[in-house]
Amino acid sequence: MRGRLRRVPEVNFDGIVGPTHNYAGLSRGNVASARHRGETSRPRDAALQGLAKAAAVARLGVAQGWIPPQERPHVPTLRAHGFSGDDHGVVAAAARDAPHLLAQASSASAMWTANAATVTPSADAGDGRVHFTVANLRAMPHRAIEPPQTLRTLRAIFPDESRFAVHEALPASGASGAPGPFGDEGAANHTRLTRDARSGGEVPGVHLFAFGAQAGGAGPRPARYPARQTLEASRAIAARHGIAPARCVWAQQHPAAIDQGVFHNDVISVGNGHVLLAHEHAFVDQHRVLDDLDAALGGALRVVTVSSRDVTVRDAVETYLFNSQLLTLPDGTMALVMPGECAAHAGVARAVQAMLDDPACPVKRAVHLDVRESMRNGGGPACLRLRVPLTTDELAAVVPGCLWSPDRHAALEAWVRRHYRETLVPAELADPRLLDESRTALDELTRLLGTGPIYEFQR
Repeated sequence: MRGRLRRVPEVNFDGIVGPTHNYAGLSRGNVASARHRGETSRPRDAALQGLAKAAAVARLGVAQGWIPPQERPHVPTLRAHGFSGDDHGVVAAAARDAPHLLAQASSASAMWTANAATVTPSADAGDGRVHFTVANLRAMPHRAIEPPQTLRTLRAIFPDESRFAVHEALPASGASGAPGPFGDEGAANHTRLTRDARSGGEVPGVHLFAFGAQAGGAGPRPARYPARQTLEASRAIAARHGIAPARCVWAQQHPAAIDQGVFHNDVISVGNGHVLLAHEHAFVDQHRVLDDLDAALGGALRVVTVSSRDVTVRDAVETYLFNSQLLTLPDGTMALVMPGECAAHAGVARAVQAMLDDPACPVKRAVHLDVRESMRNGGGPACLRLRVPLTTDELAAVVPGCLWSPDRHAALEAWVRRHYRETLVPAELADPRLLDESRTALDELTRLLGTGPIYEFQR
C-alpha cells in the first residue's frame, strides 16, 4: 500500500442523464419502462433531478462524483446495421426503415451507472489496485452498445494504471456467435459488505454476488422475464479481480421475483457496511445466503428483512424501496435515500418508519428525493450511481472535474439548462437537430469535467 491510509467514505459516481432521455419502453422485464412507453419525457427535468439527487447526497457528507452520458443517437450503431451517408442521413434513414433500431441507438439508459461496471476496491483485489469490469449488458440490445464507451469513460476518469485497472467487458457471445455464459449487468447485482461501514476502500470486505441463473441450465429459472446476470459471469469477475474465494458469497435471485419485475438484485435488496436490507423473497435459499454472509463477516451481519405482509414484491417494484441508497453518514449512522414514491405508499412508509423506530437498527434517517423522470423509465436512486470505495490516495488520483463541488454542481445545472430540451417524445428522435444538440452538449461537457475527448464524434 502507498503511504498512510486514512478513512474516507466510498464515492458514489452518479450518471448524468443524457439529452435524449425518452420513454421508448425498450427494457423487457422492467415494469415501469413498459408502462410509460411512448409518453412524453422531460430531459431537462430528468437531468436536473439527477444533479439535485447527487447534491443532496454530497450535502449529507458522502463523497460524490459524476459519470458523463453516452453519445446518443449513436450513429456508429446505425452504420453497423447498414445505414450510410452523412450522419443526418443515417438518422433519417433509420427513422424511416428501422425506427426500433433508432430507438435503441437513442436510449439514455447509460444514466443508470449501477450497470456500468462491477467494482472491487484495492483492499480486496489481488494486486492492490481498484478493479472495474465493464458490464456487457448483453440481455438488452439498447444497452449492449454501451460497453465500449463505458470503457473509454471509466479509463478517462480513473487514468492512473498503477492504482486503477479498468477491464473490458466479458465476452457477450460464445465462439459460435451464440450467447455465451457471461451475462453481466454490473454492480446492480453486486453488494460489498464490511464490518466497519466507515472504512471506505481500505479494509477488506465481503462480496455478495447475485445471479439470475446458471448458463448451463441448472437450478430454477424465471418463466416470464429473462434472468440477466449469470453465475458464470459473477465468478469470472471475482477471479479477474483477485477476490479471495472466502470473501465471496453466491446468491440466486428468486425466479418469482424476477417474473414480477425484479430485473436486477438492487430492486429487491440493498446493503452497506454490515447491514443488508432485503425483502424476504429476494433470494433462493435465503436463510443459507444470510448465514454464509454472516459467517464471512465474522458474525457481524445485521439483516433488516421486509416481509410480504408489509411490502409485497409488487410494492417493492412499484416504489423501488430497495433501490434506495443505503449510506454511511459522517457520524457512523446510516441514511436511506429513497424515491419520493416510497413516502406516498402507506405500507412502504410504515416499513421505513419501523426501521427508524428500532433502536437496534443503524438506519436513523430517511431522505425522500424526486427522481420521477428516472423512476418512470425504470430506475431509482441506486440505479443512478456506481459505488467506488477508495482510499484518500486513490481519491486524489480521480480526474477532479468528475468529483462534486458546489461550483461544479452549479456549472452542470447551467449546462443542462443551456442544452437540454424541455420535452421529448420518441418520434422526435428522428429530428436531426437532436443529434447536433446532443453532440454540442457533450463536447462542452468533456471540457467542463476535464475528461478530454472521450466520444467517437470528437475524434
